[in-house]
Amino acid sequence: MDTTPLPAPALQVAHWLNTPTPLTLASLRGRVVVLHAFQMLCPGCVAHGLPQAQRLHQLFPPEQLAVVGLHTVFEHHAVMGGVAALRAFVHEYRLSFPIGIDQPDGLDGVPLSMQALRLRGTPSLVVLDRYGRVRLHHFGAIDDLRLGALLGQLVGEALPPADGVPVASGCDDRGCPLPSATTA
Repeated sequence: MDTTPLPAPALQVAHWLNTPTPLTLASLRGRVVVLHAFQMLCPGCVAHGLPQAQRLHQLFPPEQLAVVGLHTVFEHHAVMGGVAALRAFVHEYRLSFPIGIDQPDGLDGVPLSMQALRLRGTPSLVVLDRYGRVRLHHFGAIDDLRLGALLGQLVGEALPPADGVPVASGCDDRGCPLPSATTA
């Protein structure tokens, strides 16, 4: 069974807050990415997920770790679907990391990024390594220590080279075989 982490699908965002230009996951390669999916009326998001995301944004250098919020509305569309309501919420809670509004499906159902990421609800956390591969996919609140240990490990991993080719000879996204295995 292949356990190689899979690359994350591209985000489908209708509008961005707290960033001068739209973000893409591809543009964040080379950094660990914490993608926090939330809704304004989700108690777990407000009490745990968003404060945790803000702390991560403040604690880690931006060249090492990018925190991205994804406001993904799958219920109460009329109340939470507007940019103005989210902008007021972001201001009130003093959220300073980039936040994208997940592209609605047009039927008041599950938004497109939420579908593509196979999120089960909010809060959800998706952590990507420096290559853009999913290393954690978690629904619900997650303990700070558990998350911090993973992020410390991922931030400590070698940076990918600019051309995307792994540094060590014979290495690829599946791993690095022993030198004798590559010549045999």
